[in-house]
Amino acid sequence: MKPEEFRNTYGPVALVTGASSGIGLAFAEELAARGFDLVLVARRTDRLEALAQRLLSSCGVRTRVIGADLSDPDAPARLLTETEGTDIGLVISNAGFNIKGAFETKDASAMARMLTVNCHAPMQLAHGFIPRLKARGRGGIVFTASVEGLIGCPYSTAYSASKALVVSLGEGLWGELQGTGIDVLTLCPGATESEATANLNGITNLQPAAEVARLTLDNLREGPTYIPHAHYRGMFEHLRSLPRREALASMAQGMKDLA
Repeated sequence: MKPEEFRNTYGPVALVTGASSGIGLAFAEELAARGFDLVLVARRTDRLEALAQRLLSSCGVRTRVIGADLSDPDAPARLLTETEGTDIGLVISNAGFNIKGAFETKDASAMARMLTVNCHAPMQLAHGFIPRLKARGRGGIVFTASVEGLIGCPYSTAYSASKALVVSLGEGLWGELQGTGIDVLTLCPGATESEATANLNGITNLQPAAEVARLTLDNLREGPTYIPHAHYRGMFEHLRSLPRREALASMAQGMKDLA
């Protein structure tokens, strides 16, 4: 898609949740470079304000900052209210976090917060924005899931389960919205350069967040799911081709060996 066609289809404004770091930050930078005005959402508004000033200076785009903690179940409704009347053509539901380790050792309240951020928020945002996008007759939704949502991942069980919901949500909506002019893509990245991975040892095949964002936007019409890194695409295609018991046992042993 040519740049002008991309802006006409998904512009003039894009909303990005989790925009203060990682892939969300990279989406904001890439969209600003493509001429989009932005609504940036995250808890850390100081980072968003600094980002907004930088994007105004470098790209000349207008940016609105909304502070929101998506672990609050009411936050998506407030976002919908605060953006009413804004011509948002692209919704990037990116906010999320993970919990890794033996399932029973993890804090139950932290898992509950993770489900609210990773599952409740994208579902409610999609529910609210789809009628607006349908009224426009064009637009797009990007859900950030994970390759770990494609199969149950031992020692990442709760996170994997939360991202499986996102994958199913995106796939179902991709099917429902055929013929409406609304494109849906569920991004399934592997290990990505971010604050979350900066201090972890032994991680290889890290993909730059800027590359993830650029490739995702370039493939927005290639839904329903998209894995931006060839290494992880091949790995999970192989795992999903195996008998499920064999795949899960192999993954569990591999995680034990790393511990």
